[in-house]
Amino acid sequence: MHLHRYKNLHLIQQLDPVQDHCQICYLMTGYEFYWDMERSLEVALMRTYCVPSISKLLDKTGEFKERPQKRYDDTAIIVSEITKWGYNSDRGRKALERMNTIHSRFKISNADFLYVLSTFIYEPIRWNARFGWRQMCEQEKLAPFYFWREVGKRMEIQDIPETYEELEHYNLDYERENFRYADTNRRVGEATRDLFLSWFPSWMRSPLKPFIYALLDETMLDAFGFEHPSPMLRQSLATILKLRARVLRFFPPRHKPEFFIDFPTRTYPHGYEITNLGPAEKR
Repeated sequence: MHLHRYKNLHLIQQLDPVQDHCQICYLMTGYEFYWDMERSLEVALMRTYCVPSISKLLDKTGEFKERPQKRYDDTAIIVSEITKWGYNSDRGRKALERMNTIHSRFKISNADFLYVLSTFIYEPIRWNARFGWRQMCEQEKLAPFYFWREVGKRMEIQDIPETYEELEHYNLDYERENFRYADTNRRVGEATRDLFLSWFPSWMRSPLKPFIYALLDETMLDAFGFEHPSPMLRQSLATILKLRARVLRFFPPRHKPEFFIDFPTRTYPHGYEITNLGPAEKR
């Protein structure tokens, strides 16, 4: 085990998740769980597409069909700007303003907004419980709740629960009531699946498709109308990810942060302006 492997954990355990949630989320995302946060938030976004009221709106924009990579990059950039710099920073405020401007063009219910917000909190925690190289401490579980709760207030989301437990109950109850199959779910889900596969050489795409399904739970697969992978494939993928986690324990800690926005993106290889993110306004 590397001598300083747990130095960030020891630092985080000294912080207050209420007062220091921005710093804790920065350390979690940029240093401790960079790859895991990206993958878990991809699953989180896929979960939101299992709701017909959400997928119907997304399907109607045409962005998933026409520009799926740009849509992915725009979302990831906005989230990364807020997470890296904090919601009260100049860049964080600009990213929030841009997100609110994009959302203002569409009629989105408060319940749907609140659910999407909740997935950003609980999906990374659930991923970590299964595949993390170490388990999140209590501060790391609570800090995202307080972080995204403040973001939600700046999005003017109403009736955000006061506690971690209450919002988690909302998240689970919402899914039980709203996850169901719709053609729009399938179209948006297929576009997102095909986007993920496009990142690999063409000869790998067909064999990798079942592995994407293996990352989705049964209720998601049913809501998308996707085929269910074999239990053996699910177990194999879980074993691979858990083996990765064990190996990572012997790696040295990161010496500098890594966020999505620290690397050139496929859509913006030469950089981007926050004000230009999102779909172009229709005239």
